Amino acid sequence: MLVLITYDVNTEDAAGRRRLRQIAKQCVNYGQRVQHSVFECLLDAAQCRILQAKLCKIMNPEKDSLRFYYLGNNYENKIEHFGAKESYSPEGFLAL
Repeated sequence: MLVLITYDVNTEDAAGRRRLRQIAKQCVNYGQRVQHSVFECLLDAAQCRILQAKLCKIMNPEKDSLRFYYLGNNYENKIEHFGAKESYSPEGFLAL
């Protein structure tokens, strides 16, 4: 299923900036960054729970926010892209 993950991390101090980098690193391991704090991740249910646990362990619930949007397996018709950055297919080839 395609999961859209968004986060807002309070970066007023060094600890917050560290949390921001750690959350981004975890998300990169599971999906594609589509905006600064937005990732599209193609996950099964187990991977999703593992990633949620990792991110919740990193975040500070008093200062930070995580949101998971479950777009499911038929996500192609739920996404429209406009603007400068090229769109990509989560199931397509990704060159590194």
